[in-house]
Amino acid sequence: MQLKTKLHGMLEFQEKEIITFPKGLPGFQGLNKFILFKVEENPIFSILHSVEDENIGLIVISPFEVKKDYEFKLDDEVIKQLKIENSEDVLVVNTVNLNSDISKITVNLKAPIVININSGVGEQLILDNDVYKIKHPLIEE
Repeated sequence: MQLKTKLHGMLEFQEKEIITFPKGLPGFQGLNKFILFKVEENPIFSILHSVEDENIGLIVISPFEVKKDYEFKLDDEVIKQLKIENSEDVLVVNTVNLNSDISKITVNLKAPIVININSGVGEQLILDNDVYKIKHPLIEE
């Protein structure tokens, strides 16, 4: 399959690479199908791109690139909804907020995106704790 994107040109992908977000993603109502691909220039970053809107792509990063001890507990309902059978099925990414000043680039650690890479189902969670911030600096001094 092909996806024409605004910033990344034409992308080739297979049907099995589509990640479905049954509840959608906050702020992107009506968009439920995305693909994930690495940023060629800097592979610690990926793009979570809508296959339904060529203009929508979110820069994401593994939270462990930002905070080595990042952790949270998935409740049983989420595990069931995402059809998670073991921890190897789970991919966690967080959105990146860009800025022309590299010291002002932030990562939303408060709202991880959890994806079951085997079933291709995902959900963005809002963590109910004060440990993680919505605007955590990508690069800490």
